[in-house]
Amino acid sequence: MEEPAHPVLQLVPNPASPPSAEAGLQVAGQVRDIRKARHLSQRQLAGRMQVPRTYISKIENGKAIPTLGSLERLAHALDVDISQLVRDSRSVRDEEVAAIFADPFLAEVAGLLSQLEPMHRTLLLGAVRDSALGRRRSA
Repeated sequence: MEEPAHPVLQLVPNPASPPSAEAGLQVAGQVRDIRKARHLSQRQLAGRMQVPRTYISKIENGKAIPTLGSLERLAHALDVDISQLVRDSRSVRDEEVAAIFADPFLAEVAGLLSQLEPMHRTLLLGAVRDSALGRRRSA
């Protein structure tokens, strides 16, 4: 088995969902998220694609998996590359890891995490999480 590039930041896949169901849900979530980020209603997106609004609803609810042609039209209507619609959890994780390691400070911290004892890693994670959320730790 291949060693992960960044062992500190590994995620465990969900074995409960079959690959085809996961792929459909990934497309559904991507379409919904991008549509909302573009401030489009389902009706507006459907109009851009010249399809019924219910088709967009079925895609977003995972009840319909678009064909390659529909994915191309969706990508064009949303003004994104088709690869953004078919990202799986692994590619999303890889992008997140790459973004973390693009920051020199975070890359240095991540490199040192493996040298900490598990309890110290847990304490550090808790302190960072509390700081990021604006909470104060009590002594």
